[in-house]
Amino acid sequence: MTSRSVAVVTLGCARNEVDSEELAGRLSAQGWTLVDDASAADVAVINTCGFVEQAKKDSIDALLEANDLKQTGRTQAVVAVGCLAERYGNQLAEQLPEADAVLGFDSYQDMSSHLTSILAGERPASHTPGDRRKLLPLSPLARQGSDVATPGHGDMRRPSDVSIESPVAAPRVIRARLDGRPWAPLKIASGCDRRCAFCAIPMFRGAFVSRRPADVLAEARWLGQHDVREIFLVSENSTSYGKDLGDLRLLDTMLPELVAVDGISRVRVSYLQPAEIRPDLLDVMTSTPGVVPYFDISFQHASGPLLRKMRRFGDAESFLGLLEQVRHRSPEAGVRSNVIVGFPGETEDDVNVLADFLLAARLDVTGVFGYSDEDGTEAETYDAKLPQDEIDDRVEHIRSLVEELNHQRAAERIGQNLEVLVEQIEDEDTGEIEIRGRAGQQGPDVDGETVLTWPDARELPSIGDIVTVQVVDTIGIDLVAEPTG
Repeated sequence: MTSRSVAVVTLGCARNEVDSEELAGRLSAQGWTLVDDASAADVAVINTCGFVEQAKKDSIDALLEANDLKQTGRTQAVVAVGCLAERYGNQLAEQLPEADAVLGFDSYQDMSSHLTSILAGERPASHTPGDRRKLLPLSPLARQGSDVATPGHGDMRRPSDVSIESPVAAPRVIRARLDGRPWAPLKIASGCDRRCAFCAIPMFRGAFVSRRPADVLAEARWLGQHDVREIFLVSENSTSYGKDLGDLRLLDTMLPELVAVDGISRVRVSYLQPAEIRPDLLDVMTSTPGVVPYFDISFQHASGPLLRKMRRFGDAESFLGLLEQVRHRSPEAGVRSNVIVGFPGETEDDVNVLADFLLAARLDVTGVFGYSDEDGTEAETYDAKLPQDEIDDRVEHIRSLVEELNHQRAAERIGQNLEVLVEQIEDEDTGEIEIRGRAGQQGPDVDGETVLTWPDARELPSIGDIVTVQVVDTIGIDLVAEPTG
């Protein structure tokens, strides 16, 4: 058989990274050679993001760039998968004829045959979009066992008697590492049952489905065997984990099992909904050695009336109370969040409430997004839309505020002792060694990093080591630290 090669290019969030590695695992098992460089691949599979306007643009740009490789590289075909392909399907195919195929989530399990037919000159029918929430039963308890495609959940055809205690009977892990990082995202659930007025994700990701603990633990073991030291638990809503399995406390019980996996040194939980955070979960997250003191809490705003319009819960007072609970249990915890400004009907008073909340909250990192209409969402139909220049001004105002506040929060950490996962060791042009990593309080990619100053006489750490350091300075939100002892 002629050797076939494929490059899987990922855009968007850590959840997409899991989906890409599952796709890569499926293709590798079917005889495809995985390559890093799309120009060296027969097929470039672009795992797109369809979340917000800029992410859509970046995905389309990536598809066009990959198409250009047909003229200059080995690439023979470009295939769009992922959220943008699932969300827009045949509409995207019509507007982007440069893509040789636009395939939805239902195509993932049989991706090898699709790519083979494309290389043979065929053009598969483009995905027809639909509301994926309608594919699963309304009752969460009735969803388990469904054959609806859920990317990142591995092999759904498991034996009924799989047990955590029996590795021989454990589910088959379908995944291939696409990078050499010492951390990896691990999906614990897909989809969302919330109906936030601004968010389209549930329509193309579907209703909430938890992965069974046996599946999660099996994949954690596999990751630990493949040089992963930190597991980053991802989903659209981690605080709902287990509700469709009949036990909302499953995350509480699973966290100690995950940190006990051979090779895994620490576990990070992401995507927490403030209205669903339970005291018991806080207790486990802050008292289990190996679970890092990190809280990724989706506030979105702080004005109670505006949050009601967003179809969300909470207000500044309840959010500050939640943060007090977190810091009472873990005084040095890292907290990150995102906020939206310019939502239809947002007043100057609402913006002031948000600003006052951010001043009091002392968040480590805050992402600021300007509202934009998303196809098919409730907010798209709202009146009282703000002019774009007003939204831009409010974004700039809040972004400038949080930049200063986040810098101040980083400075508060000077003198603290932290545990840092070493991720990069590089020779700078000056010949000096540069060591970078992340403390437990710093999430991957967007939450800053820790730069280590290392004594010449001390043995250098290795990538994947966890070292104890003391913070001595900051560069923006990044920390500068030196080893203790």
